[in-house]
Amino acid sequence: MTTIDTDVRVAGAGPAGLAAAIELGSRGVRVLVIERKERGGTAPRPKTTNVRTRTHLRRWGIADRLAEEAPFGVDYPNNMVFVTRLAGHELSRFANAFNAAPERSALYPEHGQWVPQYTLEKVMGEKVRSLPSVDLRFNTLFVAAMQDDRGVVATIVAMGGDETTVTARYLIGADGARSAVRELIGAKLEGRAGLSHAYNIIFRAPGLAEAHPHGPAAIYWQIGKDGFSAIGPMDRDDTWFFMPGGAKPGDRLSDAEAQAVIADCTGIDLPYDILSADSWTASELLADRYADRRFILVGDAAHLHPPAGGYGMNMGVGDGADIGWKIAATLAGSGGPGLVGTYETERRPTHCAVIDEAMANYAIYVAPVPPAIEDATDEGAAIRATVGAGVQATKGREFDTLGAILGLDYASPIVAAEPGEPPPHDSQVYTPTARAGYLAPHAWLADGRSLYDAFGDGFALIAADDADPAQVAAAAAQA
Repeated sequence: MTTIDTDVRVAGAGPAGLAAAIELGSRGVRVLVIERKERGGTAPRPKTTNVRTRTHLRRWGIADRLAEEAPFGVDYPNNMVFVTRLAGHELSRFANAFNAAPERSALYPEHGQWVPQYTLEKVMGEKVRSLPSVDLRFNTLFVAAMQDDRGVVATIVAMGGDETTVTARYLIGADGARSAVRELIGAKLEGRAGLSHAYNIIFRAPGLAEAHPHGPAAIYWQIGKDGFSAIGPMDRDDTWFFMPGGAKPGDRLSDAEAQAVIADCTGIDLPYDILSADSWTASELLADRYADRRFILVGDAAHLHPPAGGYGMNMGVGDGADIGWKIAATLAGSGGPGLVGTYETERRPTHCAVIDEAMANYAIYVAPVPPAIEDATDEGAAIRATVGAGVQATKGREFDTLGAILGLDYASPIVAAEPGEPPPHDSQVYTPTARAGYLAPHAWLADGRSLYDAFGDGFALIAADDADPAQVAAAAAQA
C-alpha cells in the first residue's frame, strides 16, 4: 500500500472543494483533492456566479478567465422574463438580475455572471492544476478516515487501482448532500427534506432564440393554463434547459415525451434534440455541527436549501475560502489555536440567514391562474395585468440580492466588538459599513485598481489621507 503525506485532504471537487484547494494552494499549503468521478456533463446545476464569488475569483486571478468562458458574452442581458408561454404574452420582467451587467459599480469590483456550474468548475480546476502544491485526482474513492491530536489518516482508492493511505493535518468534507465525511463526524442534517421536486431537461434547438418575441433573457418563467415551468438558453450551440412544473419523484420522460412537453409548454414546434435529463429535490437542511476536531464540512455537506435566490453554490465557495485561509494561517503558526474553530462560529449564522432568505423566496408561489390568461380578449388582458403586477410585487427580492450577498456580518470571538447598533439589514439593498465584522467597503483607487486588489493575501492596514501618522505607525507596529 502506497502512502501520501500532505497537509490537507479535500473530499470533493465541486466549487466548495475547489475553492478550499485554491485558497490553501495559493498560500503554499500541500493539498490532495479527490473526486469519485469526472466532473462536467450537460446538467448546468447552478447558473448564477454572484458578485461575492466573482470577487474571490478576482483575488485568485481567474475572474477574467471566467468572463472569457461566458457562453453568450458577459454583456448578454441577465433578464428574468415572466410570460404566459414562450410564444405567448409577456407578464413581467426583471432586468439585470443578480447584478450581472458588466458595468463598473462603486459597491463591488466584479459583477455577477450567468454561467453553468460546469464552466465555473472548469475555470477553477485550471487554477487548481496550476498550483504546485495541489494534487487533484478524479475517479478516486474515499474509503475511510481516522483522526487524533496529530492529524488525519485516510484511505482512498483509485478506480481499478490499489488502496492508498493519506496522512494529513485536516480533512475537508466538500462531498455534497450525501457526505461521507458528515457521517464520520456523526453530524445530522436538521430541517425539512423533500420540499419539492424538479425535472431538468437539456436540449438543443436551433432557431428557438429567434422563434419568440421576448428578446434575450437568462430565464423565461412560463405561467399559463398548463401551469408553471421555466426555460432558458444555457450554452453555446443552441443548448437550452427546460424545467416542467409539477415534477414528482421518479419522473422519467422518453425523448419523444420530453419533445412533446417542450413544444406544448412553449407553443413553439421545432425539432428538439434531447441531450440529457435529471431530477433533483429541494430541501431546507442544516448540519447540527460542521466539524469534529480535524474533520470539517463545507458546501452542500453542511447546508442545503432551495435555489431561489441563487445562493447555494456561491455559499459553498465562500465556505471554502473561509476555511482555507484559516487552516493555512494555523499551519503557518500565525493563526492561534482557536482560529479554525471560528469557521463554524462565523459561517453558521450566515448560512441560517441565507436559508431564511431562500425559503422566503421559495414560499412566494404563483397561484393557479384561469385558463383565459392566454386569451386575446379583454378578460385575458385583465388576468395578465393582475398576474403580472403580482409577480412584480413579490418576486423582485429573488433577483435583487446584494444586501444578502454583501451585507451580512460575522459575530465572532476574533472580531473586535464595537459600541452602538449595527446597521439595519436589507436583503436587497447593500449599505457599506466599516464596522468590524462586515465586508470592507469597496472603492476604486486613482490608478484604476480596486481597493481589494491592494489588500494582498494577509492583513492590510487602511489609513485615511488625514490619519495621524503616529497612530498609523503604532497600528502597523502592533500588526
